[in-house]
Amino acid sequence: MKSLYPSSGNSSIQQQIYEIRDQRVMLDFDLAAIYGIETKQLKRSVRRNPERFEGEDFMFELTREEWANLRCQFGSSSWGGSRYAPFAFTEHGVAMLSSVLHSPAAIEINRGIIRAFVAVRQQLATPPVDRYTELQADLMALKAYIEEVFTDYNDINEDTRMQLELINESLAELQADRKLTATSRRPIGYTSR
Repeated sequence: MKSLYPSSGNSSIQQQIYEIRDQRVMLDFDLAAIYGIETKQLKRSVRRNPERFEGEDFMFELTREEWANLRCQFGSSSWGGSRYAPFAFTEHGVAMLSSVLHSPAAIEINRGIIRAFVAVRQQLATPPVDRYTELQADLMALKAYIEEVFTDYNDINEDTRMQLELINESLAELQADRKLTATSRRPIGYTSR
C-alpha cells in the first residue's frame, strides 16, 4: 500500500494514486478535494447509488489496518479528521463518479483523473530505459556477431587449406608422372654411341 509517485515531479493527481490490494486507487477525501465538495457529500452520493459501485473493481472501504498503515505514511495520526476509513476508488469507480456527481465540472475533472490513471498505467507498463542493460544487450549482440565472423573465417580458412592440399597433391602427382614419362621417352636429337 503505497503512493506510486510520492515525491516525483508528476502532476498532483498522479501523486494521489495509491496501490492498495494490488489495485491503483484514489481515496475519497482526495477526490472530494479535487471536485471541490466535502468528503461526506461524496460518500453520501456513493451510498445513494450502491449498484453503480458493486465489487472491489469499482470501490471498496479500507480496513482499519490499511487505514492505519496509510495514515502512518502521511506522517500524522490525526490526518483527515475522519472517524471512518475512507473509500478507495479504482479507475472504473472514478469514472462512475461522474454519473453520481451531477455537474459539468465533475465530468471534466473525471476526464483529467482518468487520464492520470492511464498515464500511471503507461509508465508502469513501459519502465524507463536502463542504459546499462541496453549496453549489455548491444555488447552481447556484438560478441555473437564476432563469433559468427570468426567461425565463417575458420570455415573459409579450413576450406582453403584443404583446397591447397589438394592442389599440392595434384602437382606432386603431375611432377611424378612427368619424371616417369621423361625417363621412358627417347631422347630427341643426335645420340653418340
